Amino acid sequence: MTTTAQLYAELWISLASLLRSYTAVHGISSKRQATAEQDEEHISVRNGQHSLELLRQRAIVIWKREDGRAGTLELTEAGTLRSGDAEEEMDMAAEQWARELMR
Repeated sequence: MTTTAQLYAELWISLASLLRSYTAVHGISSKRQATAEQDEEHISVRNGQHSLELLRQRAIVIWKREDGRAGTLELTEAGTLRSGDAEEEMDMAAEQWARELMR
């Protein structure tokens, strides 16, 4: 595995960890817990009817929500997620997704 491929794999693991942590924090007050599954190319997070599916193809992340919303992001070597001209810190994106999943 190349150094760049290893970096994206590590960032992917970090994103899954962030999603687990933030959904746990958002579920504390309501005593709900999301389920999260992950492998090298897929992250799935579910809470009741809410779900987030992430599919990674190298640095590209395809996301899909339970209501049909979907999009494409790019993992950057700096650990951000890029969409068009905008970049967001990976932890901020994970927190936003977790907040929506746990409502």
